[in-house]
Amino acid sequence: MALSYKARRRWALIILLIGLPLYVVVSVNVIDMFGIENKLVQLIVYVTLGLLWAFPFKTVFKGIGQADPDE
Repeated sequence: MALSYKARRRWALIILLIGLPLYVVVSVNVIDMFGIENKLVQLIVYVTLGLLWAFPFKTVFKGIGQADPDE
């Protein structure tokens, strides 16, 4: 079952306001836990993690900035 436009907007807001900050905190703590000291490796890992979080939510965010298609 596909989500309605309003449901996708609500989920996108929840993901951005709650999920993304939690993901950032967990990512930083995991990198710190492994003790990676090399700045270049850290940069590569942070960029990779920064891109990976969006792929599962691609369908939720698609078309959110557009006008409601049902109206």
